[in-house]
Amino acid sequence: MALEKLRIKPLSPSALPEVSVLFNPNAYVIVKPVTWSVPQASSGSGGQTDRSVNAPTLVFGGGGSRQLTLELLFDVTEPVDDVPIADVRTLTNDIVALTRIESKQGRPPVCEVSWGTAPVNSDFPFTGVVTNLTQRFTLFRSTGEPVRATLTVAMSEFLDPEQDQRQTDPELTTRVVRRGDTVPGIAFSVYGNAALWRVIAEANDLDDPRRPAIGRTLTIPKQG
Repeated sequence: MALEKLRIKPLSPSALPEVSVLFNPNAYVIVKPVTWSVPQASSGSGGQTDRSVNAPTLVFGGGGSRQLTLELLFDVTEPVDDVPIADVRTLTNDIVALTRIESKQGRPPVCEVSWGTAPVNSDFPFTGVVTNLTQRFTLFRSTGEPVRATLTVAMSEFLDPEQDQRQTDPELTTRVVRRGDTVPGIAFSVYGNAALWRVIAEANDLDDPRRPAIGRTLTIPKQG
């Protein structure tokens, strides 16, 4: 079985190519900040907190973007896919490009990080933007070209508002595509009417409703 490589794909309208890492990371870190705060004391209390309780009641202040940190190794001391490479920056510059402003968008690209076939609600695919990039070069040729580098890539989750609503709205549900599924077939199984396939196709921006990707999670809007 072929080794599944972690991939970083710049999303449309970016024209940058997909990046397949040279070596899969040994570990990755996901951080999800959630804000809770102590409520402000009311003016009637003289600005003092309630001393009759052991701890104040916290107020939820909202969720923050998930943070993904990857540590990626690049080494060209040996040929890569039988092709000799003199300078490791030939490969690492593909990651650097994800931090640069693209003229048509006026910002760096939004990227999708994927690694193998992921179950529903797993860490991948992770959609986000690069917020910090650290490059550490550790081995050099006699002529000065670096041949080994470790890159620490920090990304912040980038949520499409419409897609986020689909995933959190209780009026919506989901369905994982299995081998042999078609959108009309799914529409018949959930709505009892195959003609409603367009509702599912439009909710998921499907180009070919006859061949949805196996393993993809489709949003199934509720019918009134």
